[in-house]
Amino acid sequence: MVSHSVWIVGSSRSGKTARLVEQFCNWVKSEKQYTESFYTKKSGRKKTGHVPEFLYLKQTELGVLLLAANDDNRRELGDIIVTSTLGKYPVRAKTPLGFFQDEVVLFWPLLINSLNLKAQFPVRLRPETEQELATKLWRPQLDEEILRIAGVNESRLVRRILDLLQLAAYSGIPCEDIAQILAKGFGENTTTLEPEFLASLLLDWRNWCLDRGFLTYGIITELYSQHLLSDRNYQQHLTKRYQAILADDVDDYPSVARLLFELLLDRGAVGAFSYNPDGAVRLGLGADPNYLEGLAERCRVEILNGLPPESLSEQLTKQMVELVTSPMVVLSLPKTVHSIQTTSRAQLLRQTAEVIANTIQSQQVQPEEVAIIAPGLDAIARYTLVEILVKQNILVESLNDQRPLISSPVIRALLTMLALVYPGLGRLVDRDAVAEMLVVLSKKQPPENSTDTMNRVSTDIDPVRAGLIADYCFVPHPDRPNLLPVSAFERWDRIGYAATTAYSEILQWLEQQRSQQELRLIPSPISLLDRAIQRFLWNGSNLPYEQLAALRELLETAQHYWEIDTRLQQITPVETTPQTTIIEFIQLLRRGTITANAYPVRPIGGARKAVTLATIFQYRSSRRSHQWHFWLDAGSPLWAKGGAATLFGAPFFLRDRLGEPWTAEDEKLAEEQRLQRILTDLLSRVSERVYLCHSDLAVNGQEQLGPLLPLVNACVTVISETNVK
Repeated sequence: MVSHSVWIVGSSRSGKTARLVEQFCNWVKSEKQYTESFYTKKSGRKKTGHVPEFLYLKQTELGVLLLAANDDNRRELGDIIVTSTLGKYPVRAKTPLGFFQDEVVLFWPLLINSLNLKAQFPVRLRPETEQELATKLWRPQLDEEILRIAGVNESRLVRRILDLLQLAAYSGIPCEDIAQILAKGFGENTTTLEPEFLASLLLDWRNWCLDRGFLTYGIITELYSQHLLSDRNYQQHLTKRYQAILADDVDDYPSVARLLFELLLDRGAVGAFSYNPDGAVRLGLGADPNYLEGLAERCRVEILNGLPPESLSEQLTKQMVELVTSPMVVLSLPKTVHSIQTTSRAQLLRQTAEVIANTIQSQQVQPEEVAIIAPGLDAIARYTLVEILVKQNILVESLNDQRPLISSPVIRALLTMLALVYPGLGRLVDRDAVAEMLVVLSKKQPPENSTDTMNRVSTDIDPVRAGLIADYCFVPHPDRPNLLPVSAFERWDRIGYAATTAYSEILQWLEQQRSQQELRLIPSPISLLDRAIQRFLWNGSNLPYEQLAALRELLETAQHYWEIDTRLQQITPVETTPQTTIIEFIQLLRRGTITANAYPVRPIGGARKAVTLATIFQYRSSRRSHQWHFWLDAGSPLWAKGGAATLFGAPFFLRDRLGEPWTAEDEKLAEEQRLQRILTDLLSRVSERVYLCHSDLAVNGQEQLGPLLPLVNACVTVISETNVK
């Protein structure tokens, strides 16, 4: 029997996604032709075997499930499908985890009945809230001896344990079987915690969450795979809604996605799947490409042998892989590969930025045609590269730059404001924080027709005057910290009219909010944050995009935090004051565990003319391509890690080796294979030139002897500190 489902195999940029869209358009075309002939009495045509059963339905009855590996790809693929079909077919575009979450919430009443859960609406926990609540639940059991055996601090250990639940759920393993898997995987290893102990913690955590209606990614996935997907009522609803499934880059999907695909295919749906042997970007983070590849046996396999257009893949891949795998081979790379070599990393960052600036200013390449790719980007590297390029009027776009919210001066200022309005928070505010708040809240609004971006950061109270005011007008107090009128400073005339006026307005507003708080006229701290944003930051102006993203994330985080706190108080009331919750919220932000997720990530209008700055993982996940690549820290050993740390215990939960011990040889082979995939993938995404940027010494002063060092040594064209302009 010929399968109507298609399994599309190809390397990066070989046309897999385009072929996926083409396949769906062919299905639509076949359905339309059949529908026209079926409803035309004059036609004598009959049903033909090559048309899938679901295509005999009317257009309005055709449901399509569209899956992509990440959210950026989901939006792009969804737009392409809707445009190609003129929006005539209901297409639901999701990531696998996004789909599982929507289904669990939608069919929550069914789960309530089957699992005897409390009838309450589910609330999804963010990762940072998940970790905080799990830490509180487990803290009595995580004593010093446990932390000593684990060899990590409390925060890292809690994250590791939570990741085990997530990995098991992605693999389709119930929580009750985690101990068995870990026992086989650890074997005689005495340096790890007892599997039964870890599993008992996870069972307690899962049951605690379900009792309160809390959902994490791990719990969502387990509920879907272990309970929902096997329920007959749900299966009927699922197969009735979807008669076609399109899945792009399934090499980055968790194992449980295959269970969903097979159920739909068994019930008569038709599918099209794309698979990249050189992909597997999320291997070690929950993806199981080998298990997903087994789905090809149920499909008609199409292999796309075409090389990416205008890429260096054909020219360089074989040579680079051979040099990396056999360092003793004597080869010289072609002139399309250059190297920038320095002694220190500080020199490397400066010279890399200067080379990019020189080539852009000489119009050899445009900013949007350049990408800087590194195995890891620390704050110093980001700041140095951005600072040098921006001074040359070259914009830089950091892919998925998730900095902690607390790193934003605007966020710190708003938290200081909370501590000045609510009583009992005086220990969270000091003189420097007050000075920073005065600077931020006295921001000038730029003229309506102004194009000078410097106006955006000008303030009525500059840092020097803010420091003077904080020195003489701030009165510390553990319960009621206070700000005095500016006249408390004997030489307040030195402050100036503009700063004095701005300070008086801030002081008056704070006094007004304190009065309303005492009269309980402020519903929650979220309302106070919103008032401050409206009064001092927004004020009808266009905020910079980075500030807008940070403020949006702050309000969403605060709303989520108080929603969780309200649910906890409803179930297990504890005598706490509102100030306690505010203190815990501010401390959570100060730990730096919450980041600003900029949304939407795609600019409105044309693409930004900016240099792309990304880690290997971020760049490969984005599926972008550029004319020029600058591979930063080419001598770093982190290139073998793929720019993303593998989750603890991840190899134990791969379906083709469940519970098998992970040896040093396994790790070595995995790193070699990962490095080959990285080289093949990146070379498919660059079309003109590659720069290998290498410093002899790393940030910590150690010599860099990473796996790409043979490539650096094989470069003919070398740029060093002596020949940079």
